[in-house]
Amino acid sequence: MRPRLSGPAEPERGGGGVAGAVLFTLCCCFLAFVGGAYVVLDRLPPYGLLKNAYSAGWALYDKTVHYDNPLQTDLWADARSDGRGVTAYDAGKAFAGYTLYSAGNEAAAYLTDMEGRIIHEWRLPFSQVWDSSSVVEKPRPDAFVSFDKVHLYPNGDLLAVYSGVGDTPWGLGLVKMTKDSHVIWKYLDRVHHDVEVGADGRIYTLTHRLRSEPVPGLPQLETPMLEDFLVVLSPDGEVEKKISLLDAMAASPYRKFLAALSDYARQDPLHTNAAKPIDRVGTAAPAGWKAGDVLLSFREPSLLAVLDPNEGRFVWGLRGSWMGQHDPSLLANGHILLFDNLGNVGNAGSSRVLEIDPADGAVAWQYQGTGDRPLESVLRSNAQRLPNGNTLITESDGGRMLEVTAKDEVAWEYLSPVRAGLSDRRIPILASGQRVPGDEVKAWLGPQ
Repeated sequence: MRPRLSGPAEPERGGGGVAGAVLFTLCCCFLAFVGGAYVVLDRLPPYGLLKNAYSAGWALYDKTVHYDNPLQTDLWADARSDGRGVTAYDAGKAFAGYTLYSAGNEAAAYLTDMEGRIIHEWRLPFSQVWDSSSVVEKPRPDAFVSFDKVHLYPNGDLLAVYSGVGDTPWGLGLVKMTKDSHVIWKYLDRVHHDVEVGADGRIYTLTHRLRSEPVPGLPQLETPMLEDFLVVLSPDGEVEKKISLLDAMAASPYRKFLAALSDYARQDPLHTNAAKPIDRVGTAAPAGWKAGDVLLSFREPSLLAVLDPNEGRFVWGLRGSWMGQHDPSLLANGHILLFDNLGNVGNAGSSRVLEIDPADGAVAWQYQGTGDRPLESVLRSNAQRLPNGNTLITESDGGRMLEVTAKDEVAWEYLSPVRAGLSDRRIPILASGQRVPGDEVKAWLGPQ
């Protein structure tokens, strides 16, 4: 029998030690859970670090799992019909011209005639635009990047907003290109949603960033949050003004509309989606408006507002029966036309187009679609009042544009001809659409 060497006693091999270790570990986990819950609910240190780590982890997981296939992102939707191209056209009622649109399937813009034939394209992948001047160190692959809003100049030049799905912030930049898709200049900040050109040639757009500093006067907002900026560019693409819309909102009477935002919205409190320069103020405009102001749309608080960019302050704001709206535009009669994404409760679809009186928000005209073809677009979408009184509607999630008369008659309808996925059931969203007078196009395109 070998003698035992002196030293520490050998632990027992029984089950009691293992059970004790497991119980101790479970108790530690329980205390950590309770402590973490207490820290989060009462927002005690290190609440900010825990929340940021949690948000970053979920963002990385979501990007990896849900944004690895372009067809499964919100750039594509389930097709609602088998129709492709022009599915309705009444030449006696429609406003003749060309239709410019952008879609979620690629970084391209298309110009079609009234029969739906594509007569011109602008095509410029972001990988050919990106350089070291970009604030984005590693943009998403081209399959996840498309044109958002586009603007056509009378000579065929095009402004295009690049959007990368799966990113936060998601804007990639603004580019001006020739009719042959050659870059004239580029502004590679986090541009998103909208681009407009004023009567003097200045360019109005939106950028955003992640803000880690609290907003004075808005303690309910949590950092980090998305902060939107109105950016005014010269015709050559040089920044002339950059105004924090969050700071301007915090200094205005309209900050009260941010008091009851959801947890999600508190991290994207404005979600600005339109910036429209006001070139002319009609007699029906509310007091305080003047030429040079900018009409803005804030999706999360469902708020329309007018900003004086020279003073950086809001001079008007209004909420009404709309919800999650996009693309307000000032009409010649002083009313505002907008796409109401979520405010329709009287029809099968959630959406409608409204013409409202800015004096009190009263609805002067609306279009909801029909029982079998309602308007339904949770995201994006826009509306354009045409010279003949018709309205061109872009129903983004449906991949559809339609022109309707003041009496709700469909004078023209177009569905994206592109399909993909199983049984070709996926259709790209239409990010923007607008009718262009024929004379403007023929001046640079020539006879077709």
